[in-house]
Amino acid sequence: MRSLPVAAVGLLLAVGTAQAQAPLRTVAVPPAPSDEQSYRKEFVFGVNFNTQGGLLGGASIRSSRVLDDRNLRFWMLEGVMLKNAKEQRVTNPYVGGSYIASKTNYGFVLRPSFGLQRVLFRKAADAGVQVNVLASAGPSVGLLMPYYITYDRTFAVGQQQYNLSTDDIVNEQYDPTKHNVELAILDHGPLFSGIGQTKVVPGAHLRGALSFEYGRYRDAVAGLEVGFLVEAFTKRMVILSPDPNLSSDQLNRQFFPSVYLTLYFGHRS
Repeated sequence: MRSLPVAAVGLLLAVGTAQAQAPLRTVAVPPAPSDEQSYRKEFVFGVNFNTQGGLLGGASIRSSRVLDDRNLRFWMLEGVMLKNAKEQRVTNPYVGGSYIASKTNYGFVLRPSFGLQRVLFRKAADAGVQVNVLASAGPSVGLLMPYYITYDRTFAVGQQQYNLSTDDIVNEQYDPTKHNVELAILDHGPLFSGIGQTKVVPGAHLRGALSFEYGRYRDAVAGLEVGFLVEAFTKRMVILSPDPNLSSDQLNRQFFPSVYLTLYFGHRS
């Protein structure tokens, strides 16, 4: 009877030895989420300055979706003003109003774009500067809205002085051949006077840019974008009206290269 406990002890020792020699089972632990993949979407607003649009070029919105830790796909919509380099502002010396000589239309452009963004140098999670390269293309919707002036018809037919209370004063689209008495032009008309006569000119654009992103928080975006844009329309954007010395082809273009700067801010989610 004493041999039974000895046998039981031997059996337990043998089982323990077999378990000790069995290979350990590894359990896969999912990696902690990285800073690069801590967001999936990005939405920013921008203010644009460019060599074709004067002091303030326009504004834009951009929505991006992360593809992987280096690449994003985005769409954007940009609206800018288009000016002619030959525009010259003239002031009426008697009433103080001003207008742009020979200007017959305002030029505006809407640019829906689709493109890709790649991270070149990534910033730290809560500080530093991130550098991205972007490329996009899309259609351009050129808009020619009539440029109005305030014109004194009574003075234009030979009246020697202004009588603003009784003169026949009208707001009309500027036509230098029709409004040929400069002193009868009192001022430029209201901005949206001719919006109902806006003409559409189709086109296309292509851009390449570098962006420099600043920000102290993972869900906030702020930075600047510097780039080059090439744009062409199916016909000339007639912003200035021709005169006896210069034809419309000499005054107006249909191909517009430009350098631009966009300041942007937004958020990630």
